[in-house]
Amino acid sequence: MTPGSIGPQILDLVRAERHYMIELLERLTLAESPSSNAESQQRIRELLSEELEALRFSSRLLPGLSSGGQIYARPRDRRRGDARQLIVGHFDTVWPVGTLEKMPFTVENNIVKGPGVFDMKGGLVQLVLALRALAQLEIEPAVMPVIFLNSDEEIGSRESARYITALAQRAERAFVLEPSLGPSGLIKTARKGVGRFTIIARGRAAHAGLDPERGASAILELAIVIQKLFALNDPKRGVTVNVGTIDGGLRPNVIAPTSRAVVDVRVASQADADRIEAAIRVLEPQTDGVQLEIEGGMGRPPLEPTPRNQVLWALAQKLGSSLGLDLGEARAGGGSDGNTTSLYTATLDGLGPVGDGAHAHHEQLDLDRTTERAALLGLLLIAPPIGGTQHE
Repeated sequence: MTPGSIGPQILDLVRAERHYMIELLERLTLAESPSSNAESQQRIRELLSEELEALRFSSRLLPGLSSGGQIYARPRDRRRGDARQLIVGHFDTVWPVGTLEKMPFTVENNIVKGPGVFDMKGGLVQLVLALRALAQLEIEPAVMPVIFLNSDEEIGSRESARYITALAQRAERAFVLEPSLGPSGLIKTARKGVGRFTIIARGRAAHAGLDPERGASAILELAIVIQKLFALNDPKRGVTVNVGTIDGGLRPNVIAPTSRAVVDVRVASQADADRIEAAIRVLEPQTDGVQLEIEGGMGRPPLEPTPRNQVLWALAQKLGSSLGLDLGEARAGGGSDGNTTSLYTATLDGLGPVGDGAHAHHEQLDLDRTTERAALLGLLLIAPPIGGTQHE
């Protein structure tokens, strides 16, 4: 039996679980879990672990130092030496505890609203629905599913990235449950790499009226640096360099001894990531008496449309067509854990909900279309190996 031929059965099964889907999504949403509050994440960890244990997965918590920890799960009846496929998701959100008072969980016709339903608690529900459908059909994937859910994705996966790297290096492929892009639900086959730099200018204070010549203005130097940074922008290549915040100085009548700029960098290719980072690091002060300090770097590499990623995308298109889905692809400007997995294995991102409003007060998902994506995930999980673990 091929994945494509069984697609309609999987779709019928996940559609039949619509009420369960809504109930589970509500439970996950009511368990508010902001990235910055590790203690608040305990309840959602428990809920997700219970769901996975019920599906005969062994689930364990990988504790975090400052994060709420990560969930690692694999089938109890695994066979040693089996090829692995990695499913990556996150249960942290950008919303602080108490957001539900202003953004309650609601279901109206086909639309669900609430903090985190789109990014990405709906994706976690899709995973549960897909696994439940396979269990009901008694289908065991040829490639063993390994699940990793983290609690710090929204703040850069600082603690969890090392686990994701280790798991991706051993995986035949990776599926990332981030929400899809746009109203048509585009799959994310490329993402920009993301960098964050802090540039500090250190000069010398002096009275601006009595002896300005004895000072060295850090603000003057920073103004020069900012122009150089904006000159690095190249929209045609997908390069954006943005000075998002600046601060410095003591008071209007004092030559500023320090000033600081925080810079966001987005690039479409690793070559541009290396080039832009090098250009920032070689900045030299033009103002006498001022020194520059440059901190930070490129945090997430670009997710590029590599040949192995394109093979996985073609598979998704084929399986989607068996469900009556006409899938489209796009590049996303933001980063995800898929940027990391793509360095080591075939990766498909944006497999999560279809909806709108990630990080916005109108956050919502489309129940019908998100159910279809759960069926697509189920088909992808039972697809045979594609041979994508080697570096290109």
